[in-house]
Amino acid sequence: MRTKLLSTLLLLGLAGCTVGPDYVKPSLPGAGAFHETGDLRSPAEAAPPVLDTWWTGFGDPELVRIIERAMAQNLDLAASAARVEQARAAARHAQADRLPQASLDGSAARVRQSELSPLGKVASALPGYQRNHTLEEVGAGASWELDLAGGLRREAEAADAEYQAAEASHAGVRVSLAAEAADAYFRVRGAQARIAIAQDQIRNEQGLLDLVKLRQQHGLGTARETAQAEALLLQAQATVPPLTIELEMQLNRLDVLMGAAPGTYAEEIRPLGTPFALPSIDTAEGPASLLRRRPDVIAAERHLAASNARIGAAVAQYYPSFSLSALLGVSSLAPGKLFTGAAMQSSGALGLHWRLFDFGRVDAQVSAAKGANAEAMALYRGSMLRATEDVEDAIVNLVQLEARHGVLDREVDAHLRARDAAKDAYTGGAVSLIEVLDEDRQLLQARDDLARIHADEARAAVSVFRA
Repeated sequence: MRTKLLSTLLLLGLAGCTVGPDYVKPSLPGAGAFHETGDLRSPAEAAPPVLDTWWTGFGDPELVRIIERAMAQNLDLAASAARVEQARAAARHAQADRLPQASLDGSAARVRQSELSPLGKVASALPGYQRNHTLEEVGAGASWELDLAGGLRREAEAADAEYQAAEASHAGVRVSLAAEAADAYFRVRGAQARIAIAQDQIRNEQGLLDLVKLRQQHGLGTARETAQAEALLLQAQATVPPLTIELEMQLNRLDVLMGAAPGTYAEEIRPLGTPFALPSIDTAEGPASLLRRRPDVIAAERHLAASNARIGAAVAQYYPSFSLSALLGVSSLAPGKLFTGAAMQSSGALGLHWRLFDFGRVDAQVSAAKGANAEAMALYRGSMLRATEDVEDAIVNLVQLEARHGVLDREVDAHLRARDAAKDAYTGGAVSLIEVLDEDRQLLQARDDLARIHADEARAAVSVFRA
């Protein structure tokens, strides 16, 4: 009967039931397409870049090099990778808890017994009593908790889901890092372009000031015109320091993202001779594809799966738990007789633990697990909505920036023609200097806006890829 009972318990442990709800991934409806993509033009003729390496689509080797360096050296990414390793170890530990464990122990003790102790007084009166003796023991033990209700199995499911969530979060850090590096890079490029425009304007204003001074020397100009030209030159010069601040701050930001002290790589990022190109963006697969690959959505869904498994782990506390343990070893007080038949000892045990009455502790654990599951479901739903919102916002921003870029192109061309005409007319005495100065001011503003919008377009494309 004992053999049959042990066999039955062993089979139940190997193929026991698993209490608690089985996880079913929620299927939430979403929109079939993004709203603003009808107005999203494709500025590049080439096919859209692979989404996992979207930064290659800008055709800028410097950008590619910066992002690759950030991926290799960024400290936040390294910390995220360490968190993944911790979650992987926790998942392995939870799986190991379901399996038997064995140990080997040995000891040797030399003892001199007191003759005045109660045991010593009795033993010392016996023939052949020896105060000094050596106890040697070697034993191998094994134990196994039989997971009859499946609590350990649910804990392993939860730990595995948390590990997968950590992997998804690590992928999210990688996505954010690439986007942050690209954003800083394009802000650097924007500041460099705007500084170049300001310096070009300074040269133009200096030339105009020289012309006004020459006319004044020949009695054709006035001191008022000279002061106005000087003021416009100073105005152009005043635009450089704020742009230099922006440039230095973004270079420092890039260095930190690349895991280096500020100033390490600044000299390598020199102004480009040609402007960068914007890549094509493929949004044809719509929100459904987005929600399958967004790391934050994946992590939220894995946290939901883990919380569902923890309900089963809590419910398992209602049921009894059984454990098997065994010991086989040798023990001897006689020197040289440790590994003999007389020194052999063995034991086996079947343990039972059942919480029959605990004033609602298990009920509270189950309720808490269900509450955590409901919270995880709400967070999962929210992550899906925010993911779609991120893309919609990024796309509408890019669409409107592209529209404004086209308008600014035409505005700069018009201001350039008007400024040249006004300058020629002023040289011929047909118009006053104030008209030339006004056209110069408007041209500087339009060119600066165009350079800023071009950098903002690239940053908006980065935001679309990131989202």
